[in-house]
Amino acid sequence: MAGDAEARRLDEADRLGVPWRRWGPYLSERQWGTVREDYSPNGDAWSSFPHDHARSRAYRWGEDGIAGISDDKQRLCFSLAMWNGRDPILKERMFGLTNSEGNHGEDVKEYYFYLDSTPTHSYLSFLYKYPQAEYPYADLVATNRARSRTDYEYELLDTGVFDDDRYFDVAVEYAKASAEDLLVRVTVHNRGSDRATLHLLPTLLFRNTWSWGLDGAKPGLYALADRPGIAAEHADLGTRRLYCDADVPLLFTENETNTERLYGRPADSPFVKDGIGRHVVGGETGAVNPDRVGTKAAAHYVLDVPAGGRATVRLRLADTDLGADAITAEFDELIDRRKAEADEFYAGLAHPEMTDEERRVVRQALAGMLWTKQYYAYDVERWLIEHGRDPMDPESGIRNADWFHLVADDVLSMPDKWEYPWFAAWDLAFHTIPLALVDIGFAKQQIDVLLRRLYQHPNGQLPAYEWNFTDVNPPVHAWATHFVYQLEKGRTGKGDLQWLEAAFQKLVKNFTWWVNRKDPEGRNVFEGGFLGLDNIGVFDRSAPLPTGGHLDQADGTAWMALYAQVMLTIAVELASAGDPVYLEQAETFFEHFAWIAAAMNRPDSPRSGLWDEEDGFFYDVLRLPDGAAVPLKVRSMVGLLPLAAATVISSDVDERFPSLVAGAREFVARHPGALAGVAGARLQGHNGRRLFALFGEHRLRRVLTRMLDEAEFLSPHGIRSVSRYHLDHPYTFDVGGQDYRVSYLPAESDTGMFGGNSNWRGPVWFPVNALLIRALLNLYVFYGDEFTVECPTGSGRQMTLYQVAQEIANRLTRTYLPDADGRRPVYGGMEKFQTDPHWRNLLMFHEYFHGDNGAGIGASHQTGWTGLVALTATLVHSMAAEGLLADGLEAAFRRGPGAAG
Repeated sequence: MAGDAEARRLDEADRLGVPWRRWGPYLSERQWGTVREDYSPNGDAWSSFPHDHARSRAYRWGEDGIAGISDDKQRLCFSLAMWNGRDPILKERMFGLTNSEGNHGEDVKEYYFYLDSTPTHSYLSFLYKYPQAEYPYADLVATNRARSRTDYEYELLDTGVFDDDRYFDVAVEYAKASAEDLLVRVTVHNRGSDRATLHLLPTLLFRNTWSWGLDGAKPGLYALADRPGIAAEHADLGTRRLYCDADVPLLFTENETNTERLYGRPADSPFVKDGIGRHVVGGETGAVNPDRVGTKAAAHYVLDVPAGGRATVRLRLADTDLGADAITAEFDELIDRRKAEADEFYAGLAHPEMTDEERRVVRQALAGMLWTKQYYAYDVERWLIEHGRDPMDPESGIRNADWFHLVADDVLSMPDKWEYPWFAAWDLAFHTIPLALVDIGFAKQQIDVLLRRLYQHPNGQLPAYEWNFTDVNPPVHAWATHFVYQLEKGRTGKGDLQWLEAAFQKLVKNFTWWVNRKDPEGRNVFEGGFLGLDNIGVFDRSAPLPTGGHLDQADGTAWMALYAQVMLTIAVELASAGDPVYLEQAETFFEHFAWIAAAMNRPDSPRSGLWDEEDGFFYDVLRLPDGAAVPLKVRSMVGLLPLAAATVISSDVDERFPSLVAGAREFVARHPGALAGVAGARLQGHNGRRLFALFGEHRLRRVLTRMLDEAEFLSPHGIRSVSRYHLDHPYTFDVGGQDYRVSYLPAESDTGMFGGNSNWRGPVWFPVNALLIRALLNLYVFYGDEFTVECPTGSGRQMTLYQVAQEIANRLTRTYLPDADGRRPVYGGMEKFQTDPHWRNLLMFHEYFHGDNGAGIGASHQTGWTGLVALTATLVHSMAAEGLLADGLEAAFRRGPGAAG
């Protein structure tokens, strides 16, 4: 079967070392405006390297481009540039607003779509929509800057440049003839009613590694002598050749900064980074090298495309001299074969009961996950030296100074290659879940990367994200590790214990950092500050509190309870391999969990913990300097996350490890208050299973009553992050005459607490929904069919927890599915996407979703964690009680989506 072809390639890559993953979509969509490229004295990354500089200034740490690919160290890059004959500049990269320009923060202002990808990138498909009218750069900036935070964003469709369908669909396909031989087919469709001309410039360049005094020989590009094309010579890559299907002009320049344009001083060479653009757009014939050599080059196609017609360009990038056989009649046949293999691969992943629309959602979500890989380089010590700072001085007053040990030189899964073209710790953990469905090897590598000594701080902390490595992301890395391990074990019959053990040892170090640094009073109640939950609290949780004192965080404490549970589970798994030392580790994590559970609940004095008996909910507690404790009674995801800390241990643990069970009983006997109020941890459920959770049945029912109330948390499209109760009942807190306020906002935030387009005040986020689904599955496995709740609250309809999990998964998934009128909720009122046949099946995976109608908001390509829709779409069909013994969500997928049921 053709589906076996991709499976063979994955096996060859993982087992035999065949470099099928060496070439892939590893270019960023935005390198400008990043911390890595910021060499300003004030740390203003957006302003220090704006979009206007990008075409003229050589990057230091990476490259960007449209529909771009590169090798896995980003030495040689290929991407597309375009010109419609009207724009003031060559379209070489995606344009968007900086944080200060957008009325809702930074935002890409382009329409592009990741349509398809296999895990080895043997087939890739990408679509870019390019207006035929002049691109409205200035209008987008000026109009958005003039709008307030309460106004809608001014989008590219709003400018009118797509009126009358006067645009090009530029469809790009890549197919691998071998691991080092890539075929490229670009098909340009004219959607307008008049003939139109497009300048298409497939571009090859070397990342500039030579201008910084670190590398040896400078690589070079030159024109092939015997046929149309470009040769690329690099000391490590050897010689590569880009073959063209027509004898078109070849334009050469250097990938070096135009210092004259940017800084008013002569450049070292007359041929600089923006030379090709100046030649094509401005007619400067002297801007390109007449000798046809350089480090950046493009083939200049001028395509005259009839109304409603198309034009096709074919190229081939190969490591061997193919001569006249480079682009033959078999070229299209090979691309089509790779496409058919991709079809078979994804058909094998789909559940047989899935509709065509559900299959479309899953495939485009996973394609987005695979396209959102990026080569990420950042040597912090070198970066500090280049800033004139002492790397050994953490007080040097510069961002990330205390992370001088960090050296990144990897292909990483990014949240969004334009919006967030840098790794984020908890995003990356969530990314591995859908990635593991298609590429276990890459998912494991992504788990490993942040735990490496080159990333993990010597004190045990994991780096949060590029803008502030010291900030704190939720500790979900252990859960992701266990998920990936379980999935591989279920599919192959054998878990990678060596990999699991290596990860466990590093996770212990990180767990210890949390215990030592984020529980300052040793009470087993944690603060973490930001914890990824932007704008959700009364105060900025990463800043000093206006009241003084500190916060006991319900979510931070719940994250640590989940961390302890998963570490216990991993320790039991490792002990099963015959190493008794892990039984003691399991006992240790059991005790950590027990103390955390006790601290959260405090049954002797409900208000001294984080549980509020009157409201039946968990709240953050403000600990004032005078010792007073004030619950911050915001009904938010903070109070639902304790539900996520629910993990099931199978009954055979009692038989296999009686000493572990005896030790746990001895601990409870010595400390009877440790698990009081946490009945699940000391009772046996169906088939002798044991549940570790932060509350028993009484509190579980009370929390679920709120969570499943459509007037509170349960939206038509998943679980909201703030209760809709606060729409009419905002929570206010007075500090010295100043009111701090939390209200329900279904879309963008009206506060700049965290800047940018971050928002947790009401919208629906896929990652936390996925963890709630996991918890419900585990709770169902423990309580069984006898335990039912009203869902939705007040409806009179009783559901098992299994059915509740399925209901939430269904609501999340239908955000992307056409309703009875053929409209996708994700696109809200965007009529072009709802009705136009060339738009309506092109899916964008937003950062979060409107809390009432499901419209996509925020970053538009954050497949990174919205890619979890690939799981929820499958869960609707695949959830089953059988086999959900170790951990609900993991076990549901351990045999693959198609077989999970």
